[in-house]
Amino acid sequence: MHKSVLLQEVIGGLGLKDGATVLDGTFGAGGHSAEVLKRFPDARIIALDADNGAIARGQEKFGGKISFHNSNFRNLDQVLKQAGVERVDGIILDLGLSSDQLSPPAGGFGRGFSFMKDEPLLMTFGSNGNMKENPSPEVLTAADVVNDWEEVNLEKIIRGYGEERFARKIARGIAERRKLGRIKTTADLVEVIENSVPGSYKRGRMHCATKTFQALRIAVNDELGALSEGLKKGFEVLKSDGRMAVISFHSLEDRIVKRFYREKVKEGRAIFPPKADQPRAEIRKPITASKEEIMINPRARSAKLRIIQKK
Repeated sequence: MHKSVLLQEVIGGLGLKDGATVLDGTFGAGGHSAEVLKRFPDARIIALDADNGAIARGQEKFGGKISFHNSNFRNLDQVLKQAGVERVDGIILDLGLSSDQLSPPAGGFGRGFSFMKDEPLLMTFGSNGNMKENPSPEVLTAADVVNDWEEVNLEKIIRGYGEERFARKIARGIAERRKLGRIKTTADLVEVIENSVPGSYKRGRMHCATKTFQALRIAVNDELGALSEGLKKGFEVLKSDGRMAVISFHSLEDRIVKRFYREKVKEGRAIFPPKADQPRAEIRKPITASKEEIMINPRARSAKLRIIQKK
C-alpha cells in the first residue's frame, strides 16, 4: 500500500484554514488530500492525476468530496478554468512514482516502471498506458525510446536524467541488441544493461538497471518539463499568502524547485514561510523525513520537501 511521504509536514507547512481551496496536482493514492479533509472538512480540493486508474480509485473512495480531473499538473491552469476556480490557497506536488504504479492493485497491470518484474516496456504515466502493449501511436513509450532513438541521444538521457556513469556502455549495448530484434519488455532491457556494465557494478548496493530505468521514465513523461511548467502556472494561481509544497525524489527535480523558489523570492514576489516553532526563522532548507518515517517507509529516504509562500 502506498504511504504518502512527509504527510504531516506537507499539510502543516501549507498553513491552511477552514474553507481553503487546495490543488492536489499528483493525487496518487490520495493520502495528502485525505489528510486535508481530515483536518479541514470544509476544504475544497481539486485533484489531478495523469493516471486515470488513480482517478477512478479516488472517485470510488471519496465520491463527491473531491473534484477529480484526469490530467497532468502541467495543465493545472486549464483544469482550474474548467472548474471555475481562479485562485487557490495551497498546492501539493508529490513527484515521482507511487507504489500503485510499481505494484499495481488487483485488476491493474504493469507498465514497466519496475525492473524487478517482466512487463511491457511502457513507463507511461498517462491514461493511454491502460492500452497495455498497444498504446496510441502518438504516445511515446520506453520501447519507442530504446528501439528508435539514436545511440548518442540514448547516452545523453541515461547520463543526464539517470546520472549513470556507464551511460555510454549501456547505450552501445542497447544499440547492438536491437539489431537482433525489438527490445519489448523490462526483462529484455535488464538483460542488455547487465551485459553492458562491469561485474563489480552488477554486484553493487544499487541494482545496475535503477538509473537507466529512472532516466527512461523521466524522458518518456517529460517529467522535468512538466515540473517547470507546473511550478510557473501553480505560482500564478496561488492567492496572496498561498503556499506551494513540492516533494521531490531526484536531485534534478529538487534543483529545479530550489531555483524556481529562489527566483520568486529574489523578484520580491514570494517569501520562505516561517517555522511554526520559530516565527522569526524561515523554512529555507528542504525538509527531510525522520529516521522513524524512513524505517516505516523506505521511499521517504530520498524525499525533499520545499515550501514557498506567495506575497
